[in-house]
Amino acid sequence: MREDGGVNHTSSVRPRLIATDLDGTLLRSDGTVSERTREALTLAEAAGLCIVFVTGRPPRWMDTVRTITGDHGIAICSNGAAVYDVRQRELVSSAALRPEDALAVVKALRAELPEVAFAFEYPSGFAVEQDYTSPMWGDQTAQRVGTAEEILGSPEGDGVFKMLARLPGLDPDEFLRRALAVAGQYAEITRSSPMLEISALGVSKATTLARWCAARGVTAEEVVAFGDMPNDLPMLDWAGTAFAVANAHPLVLAATAHRAADHDEDGVAQVIESVVRGLDRF
Repeated sequence: MREDGGVNHTSSVRPRLIATDLDGTLLRSDGTVSERTREALTLAEAAGLCIVFVTGRPPRWMDTVRTITGDHGIAICSNGAAVYDVRQRELVSSAALRPEDALAVVKALRAELPEVAFAFEYPSGFAVEQDYTSPMWGDQTAQRVGTAEEILGSPEGDGVFKMLARLPGLDPDEFLRRALAVAGQYAEITRSSPMLEISALGVSKATTLARWCAARGVTAEEVVAFGDMPNDLPMLDWAGTAFAVANAHPLVLAATAHRAADHDEDGVAQVIESVVRGLDRF
């Protein structure tokens, strides 16, 4: 939602780019995409539209996604903290948190919620605290296990571009609210799952997508975006046309004027097909 309380509107400018979240938006509940969605992505590219995946997932998970979605362009990962070339299978860039800010977040959250545990994404791998367990993020692939202070004080600590915080038993929205209250001045804090997702100040899906688009002469009005969770809100607010899938978080539904069908009903694919048909009017 914009600061004036308004909502995004459909742009009258010819669309040039589709920006879509993955989990809960493009991907179905089982983590797959339908043949219809695959065909819609191919149809969009054939019509000259650029496809950008904009996800909270880390770059190390994108090769798995690639086997599901196919070789479609670029992925803005970790809520904007990393850019990954899906076709070339390589990390293009990352935006690290300042170590002092990362430590300040750790200290503030521990003071507020002593049982919280952390994990860390950096270009060469993934590190976790001993008490951090979450198969969703592939904790079994961690290259390092230690305290947050040890990890952030290591050579890898200078490159951490995303932190994850986990506290089972606490309502995820309450977890986010309390974290923002005590640590929001040190980093961007959001969520797309029960875990908190923490990036450097000023880094979001919107900022990285906007920078990537600007470098290619694409304006916000030429972007059609899709999302479902709070971490998508900056991107949905920035895009000229923003859709929330029907299964989206209440905050996302309240902040967007347009609806796509549920992610299990190929909602994004339905809209993409409509967008491609509508290109004839430009």
